[in-house]
Amino acid sequence: MSTAPEPNWLDDEEMDAWIQVATALAHLPHALDAQLLRDAQITHFEYEVMSALSEAPDRTLRMSQLAELSYGSLSRLSHVVSRLEKRGWVRRHPCPENGRFTNAVLTEAGWEKVVATAPGYLANVRELVVDRLTRAQLRQVSAIGRRINTRPTGSA
Repeated sequence: MSTAPEPNWLDDEEMDAWIQVATALAHLPHALDAQLLRDAQITHFEYEVMSALSEAPDRTLRMSQLAELSYGSLSRLSHVVSRLEKRGWVRRHPCPENGRFTNAVLTEAGWEKVVATAPGYLANVRELVVDRLTRAQLRQVSAIGRRINTRPTGSA
């Protein structure tokens, strides 16, 4: 009978850090969604998709690239883009360089929606995070985020 190795338990400081990160990860998406749904009738994911397109050259990205930028699966993105198409904010068409790919394009109406939505979204981001921290803390959060978001070599 083999026994599994003892887990590498978190000490008190590690546990507190993890609880703070996990709480923020649970709280922020809900708070961002609530404001956007109330004020702009869109979800945070929809806003992130349109925002990514708004910053792309010609407001156009391949769907696969847009999925990576928005941290969503291609399937989830496809459903969201379908909803955005129905509202006239995004359209899809075959990629001219390679017809096997599909591009998503932010329409003029979509651009206007992003521009109209941005002030409320940014005010919420400031209230929830930015204005609660000093400049030194913001730099620390940036450095910590980059460290956490960098994939270790060999991971999926």
